[in-house]
Amino acid sequence: MSIINGNKVRGHLDTMILSMLEDRPAHGFELLRQLEAAGDGRLKMKEGSLYPALYRLEEAGYVKAEWEDGTSGRRGARRRYYKLTKKGHRLLAANRKEWTEFVEVVGAIVGATA
Repeated sequence: MSIINGNKVRGHLDTMILSMLEDRPAHGFELLRQLEAAGDGRLKMKEGSLYPALYRLEEAGYVKAEWEDGTSGRRGARRRYYKLTKKGHRLLAANRKEWTEFVEVVGAIVGATA
């Protein structure tokens, strides 16, 4: 089983993040763990790749970030939770369609159709 690192997911990280946020908000470290779990342990992401992508998505209006309130009863620093906006849902749908077409075309070319 080969490891997939950040260089191989470049260009797709935004869509992967949006997908993880589709069902519920999450904080950055949680997203990192969700991405690695969804990749069956083969996807190895670094915070240095994730957080700039989150900030870029927030600036573009695809995600909204909110600090947790101070009454969570949890120890440690406050967490910043990210959630998908309506604009983010639309981008995710468009990117999924584009991804499906990409996989079909490239799969046919390299002989690895699903």
